[in-house]
Amino acid sequence: MNKEQMNRIHSGKGFIAALDQSGGSTPKALRIYGISEDRYSNDQEMFDLVHEMRTRIIKSPAFTSEHILGAILFKNTMNRTIDGIPTADFLWEKKGVVPFLKVDEGLAELKDGVQLMKPFPDLEGLLKQAVEKNIFGTKMRSVIKEANPEGIKQIVAQQFEIGKQIVAAGLVPILEPEVDINSADKEASEKLLKAELLVQLGKLDKEARIMFKLSIPTVDNFYKELMDDPHVVRVVALSGGYSQSEANEKLARNEGLIASFSRALSQGLSADQSDEAFDAMLKASIESIYEASVK
Repeated sequence: MNKEQMNRIHSGKGFIAALDQSGGSTPKALRIYGISEDRYSNDQEMFDLVHEMRTRIIKSPAFTSEHILGAILFKNTMNRTIDGIPTADFLWEKKGVVPFLKVDEGLAELKDGVQLMKPFPDLEGLLKQAVEKNIFGTKMRSVIKEANPEGIKQIVAQQFEIGKQIVAAGLVPILEPEVDINSADKEASEKLLKAELLVQLGKLDKEARIMFKLSIPTVDNFYKELMDDPHVVRVVALSGGYSQSEANEKLARNEGLIASFSRALSQGLSADQSDEAFDAMLKASIESIYEASVK
């Protein structure tokens, strides 16, 4: 494990950029960026276009280690290059940004008020590839829709089970049991979730290090106990569908919680913008998310 990267993620000022839209969410990400489905005819062309979008973001002069600690990549992005350099290496060597990899295969059907992660067909092979590509950590997402104790227990158990495999591979997992921001019982779900997370943290090996990516809590500073646990490198927040301004406002009320935004980060960016307009919009977004993360 890279100690410099660990120190940066653990105690650095900034946030983590989520650039990990995958097969199912890529068309929507491209539409928001101004590229409609009629601009590509197959997955290869679609992923070419989204890699161009991500490359434009990463290479922008606004995207620097001054404000950004890490970036989460999709496997397709990890396996591509920027200016002839593997993407993860470009992030760290050229930008000083720590690379993470999304490893889940999407969500299973809703059951017991939650959506678990789909089975991992070859996690061991993917983790080996991530290590070879100089990835620091991973991210995997499941979703809580209702305050169902049994469902939330299953969500947390699955996240920790896979997380331990990732730790054993020498990587730092970001566990992401997202609570749907539109849930009618979001606060109750968060109480059940935190209790389960604390139980599982208490069972980890002493040397294990993990991260959490969680919805911004209903009650301010609700996840402070998680941040204080010695196993936890960092707790980051997803925007979850909030607008950038709303996400920033809620985030800023939570001391120690930093952003890992996707849609809120790319809000306002368009394929048709000039480089000057694109960079200015990205700069404003990055600076506002940074300010909310360090308050």
